[in-house]
Amino acid sequence: MNFFIYLIFGLLPSIIWLLFYLQKDIHPEPKGMVLKIFFYGMLAALAAVFIEIGIFEELVKIRLPKILISILTLFLEIALVEEVLKYLVVREKVLFDPEFDEPVDTPLYMIISALGFAAFENILIFLSPEIFLLPLEETLILISFRFISATFLHALSSGLFGYFLALSFFERKRQFRLTVIGLILATIFHGFYNFSIMEMEGKLRFLILLIILISLAFIVSLGLKRLEKMKSICKIKYNGYFF
Repeated sequence: MNFFIYLIFGLLPSIIWLLFYLQKDIHPEPKGMVLKIFFYGMLAALAAVFIEIGIFEELVKIRLPKILISILTLFLEIALVEEVLKYLVVREKVLFDPEFDEPVDTPLYMIISALGFAAFENILIFLSPEIFLLPLEETLILISFRFISATFLHALSSGLFGYFLALSFFERKRQFRLTVIGLILATIFHGFYNFSIMEMEGKLRFLILLIILISLAFIVSLGLKRLEKMKSICKIKYNGYFF
């Protein structure tokens, strides 16, 4: 199958979710800003590849039980690293922008960054030799699975982080604490998703995935509605001392 078709397959799940979340924004963000954050999210995924490889090479040198190595890999090496990188895109390109003045935009841009991250992940997967040679039917099944699980998970975990980040703008004394809480919760949900995919089988895997995605979707949806009711702030001040 043509290279460009697989490229489209890799981008498609993220584009669909991107359009879904953008249409929920009462005050649409500049298209140029959206594309920029999406693109930087893709670059963050490229950085994650090298960081995760480096951490894995160090982890295997440590003599620890296999299950502990697995937990460290799935929760810290993958989930934590990826949540931090998606956040750093928004921190560097959005949070200090003078035009950034709506709390609800924080989770939205976190989601955009995450969808760019997931898009690059998907492209790598679809262009891998074992997937590249799959029949069209199996490729479409894989696209559907990536759409309803991994891509959605990236968007939701970052959206959750973004919600706590937005709350921190109203709680200056608790800004650091709320930011850490958001990162920890996003990492835990992401890590359990990874663990269910890699370490569980059968109906239990499906059940855990369902619980994670439904719970996250519900929390993020409530968070977005709550932030939409909050008044815009003329100048959102973010200390930026966490990272």
